[in-house]
Amino acid sequence: MNLIFRWLVRLAATLVVIVVLGVVLVYYLASRSLPDYDKVLELPYLTAPVEIVRDNANVPHIFGEADTDVFYALGYAHAQDRLWQMTMLRRTAQGRLSEVFGAATVNIDKLMRRLDLYALAGASVDAQDERTNLMLRAYATGVNARLDEINASALGRGAPEMFLFNAPVSAWRPSDSIAIIKLMGLRLSGHLDKEVLRARMSLALPDATRLADILPDAPGSGLAALPEYSQLVPEVSRFAQSIPLDPHPLSPFQRHAFAGASNAWAAAPSRSASGGTLLANDPHLGFSAPSIWYLARMQLQSGSIIGATIPGMPIVLSGRSEALGWGLTAAGMDDQDVYVEALNPDNPEEYRTPDGYKTFEKRGSIINIKDSTPITITLRWTDNGPVLPGTHYNLASITPPGHVASLAWTVLSPNDTSMTAAMKLMGAKSVREGVAAAEDYIAPAQNLMLADRNEIGMKMIGAMPRRDARHQSQGRLPSPGWIESNRWQGRLPYAANPEFIAPNGGILGNTNNKLVDRPFPNHVSFDWEDTQRVQRWQRLMQAREVHTRDSFIEAQLDTVSFTARSLLPLIGAELWFTGEAAPEGTPLRQRQRALTLLAGWSGEMNEHMPEPLIYAAWLRSLQDRMVRDELGPLASELTHVEPLFIERAFRDIDGASVWCDVIQSAPVETCADMARLALDDALIWIEETWGPQLESLRWGDAHQATHDHAALGGIPILRFFVNIRQSTNGGDNTLQRGLTSGRGENPFHNVHGAAYRGVYDFADPDSSVFITSTGQSGHFLSRHYDDMAQLWRRGEYIPMSLDEGLARAAAVGVTVLRPQQ
Repeated sequence: MNLIFRWLVRLAATLVVIVVLGVVLVYYLASRSLPDYDKVLELPYLTAPVEIVRDNANVPHIFGEADTDVFYALGYAHAQDRLWQMTMLRRTAQGRLSEVFGAATVNIDKLMRRLDLYALAGASVDAQDERTNLMLRAYATGVNARLDEINASALGRGAPEMFLFNAPVSAWRPSDSIAIIKLMGLRLSGHLDKEVLRARMSLALPDATRLADILPDAPGSGLAALPEYSQLVPEVSRFAQSIPLDPHPLSPFQRHAFAGASNAWAAAPSRSASGGTLLANDPHLGFSAPSIWYLARMQLQSGSIIGATIPGMPIVLSGRSEALGWGLTAAGMDDQDVYVEALNPDNPEEYRTPDGYKTFEKRGSIINIKDSTPITITLRWTDNGPVLPGTHYNLASITPPGHVASLAWTVLSPNDTSMTAAMKLMGAKSVREGVAAAEDYIAPAQNLMLADRNEIGMKMIGAMPRRDARHQSQGRLPSPGWIESNRWQGRLPYAANPEFIAPNGGILGNTNNKLVDRPFPNHVSFDWEDTQRVQRWQRLMQAREVHTRDSFIEAQLDTVSFTARSLLPLIGAELWFTGEAAPEGTPLRQRQRALTLLAGWSGEMNEHMPEPLIYAAWLRSLQDRMVRDELGPLASELTHVEPLFIERAFRDIDGASVWCDVIQSAPVETCADMARLALDDALIWIEETWGPQLESLRWGDAHQATHDHAALGGIPILRFFVNIRQSTNGGDNTLQRGLTSGRGENPFHNVHGAAYRGVYDFADPDSSVFITSTGQSGHFLSRHYDDMAQLWRRGEYIPMSLDEGLARAAAVGVTVLRPQQ
């Protein structure tokens, strides 16, 4: 017996030693790729020494004698900290994820190949001006210098993910950077999804007024009636099964609710307490670990610039120079149109055009798949754009037999000069120079907020399609592609894009709200992302005669929901402080407790309070109850509450209260009935999920920000090291926006918001501040992987200074790159 025990002890000890050695080996291999920030390197293609000074937050401050050397060093720094992220962005644009992840990403690759973004990026290289191409080549050379260093010095393949996934890294090229711009355009696109959804709703709702309820236009002048979709494209099924989007975390395809949003505002000297201009910007994108944003400062011959970059692109997208600050918001421009193309019944290789049938442009494309046989797909293009599969955004549900769907989209330009425009913007010295610099910008459409030392301005940038006034659907519904008047006729001049320079009131801002109210075809868009946040922003801006950097920060971090303040009095009008006394533990008592809490609530979506969770669950349940009977399975496409729809119904605008009646039941239900039933539904869900004690609920427990690693975030155990989860404030319609997932077991997880925040003060430029949601490093063993995460969660910032001495004072390292002798 003792012998057995001794052998068991020896076996256990051996296993422990093996596990420890395994852990040590894994750590050693993974840590080999941790960058050394304090070194001197001799590298080819440099003209003079260049320094990368990393401040205490690991933000690189790059100093060089020539601009090409500075862009070279930026490429090197990006590759040091975010190599895996850069290669995944490139592979996504190329449609080559399946070479690494196997069959799980085949559908993503098929769609990316059909859009052909990478080939279009390659064609666009020749469209750039001479200086831009020079800087793109310098940046690519810097990235490749880091790749050569990794190979020569055995630096753990450059990133720990490279040990888990066989992902060979080819040399970086200028076209790769342009491809990432186009990929970001894909992530910010939403009009295709909206057109298909509107068509499906039109088929499901015979009354056009009800379509205006559920998909309401932003407040403004009325719109002439559109034809029903069944009139434009007959023989389409009224109800078709929904095909969900690929849920893979690496997929760039997302529903229109997640198609990008942002806040930006500026104050002129007349509205600034310090007498200098102010600018605040917080672009909204899906959360990830690491964040999509990377902070950097470059000392160029035209002056220093500092701000937010995206690894893979050598441009500051939101930031400032010594003379000019700029920020971006999603413009909402209608830059996509879906076309229904008729096939030749005698030859399916041809499609109908205004001049008769024409052969598709075709090309074969081979997709290599890890651990599987390669597949070949045929890419087809019409005059309008690429042909897309019926599974994409449920296109099959609005395409009749004998037809296919194609897409016109400004991102699909083979002469995309957006990179050139961004390069010019970084050298601009004034608002008006910045506006002029952006004329070459093509896509994705953005609102460019600008502030120099004396003036503020905003310009919508991006190519705006020129549509015929006789367009059958005005771009709101898929339309027949063979009708000439439905086709695009080039682009409108840059002057047609909305522009606001030096406003009389001294304040400019955009929360993705409606900018202009112009008739079609100069309308810009019929679909604007925000009707709610802008109401709160207006109140905060007008509440002060003059603003400061701190008041702009307060506005960025504001968590009061205008939506809650406006809708709760409506939906609870017949419920507040009513009903008989009810014993503890009954549904009526629970409802009364919930209503008492909400009655005293200010609408602040604070992570520590129970009221935001009760409110959010109530509205979610209410909208689902109101639409489920009319829309059936199509109701599941409405993942987020539409405040204008709720308001229309409860105010009975154009008879919208009919949504409150359950059409399958004999009684006529009122909106008050719906509100009561929905509140009971919400309270049952809350009790089952979070427990019965309403007062102890925390919104932040349900509203966790999910900064997840796209490749490793789902792997057991490892996910605890790579994912960053945080309790957060805000909600779908607060200025501190935390857009909820809207689906699954955690419908209130915070998945989309301001992963970058910046506030620029031109009275004292070095007092400007910025922050990202995770950290500078993409290496999960680095202390800079998540060192900004808690600062971001608490609403804190780091200095955004161009003071070289301040950067050097607490630098975590200085890398000196010297020309190779």
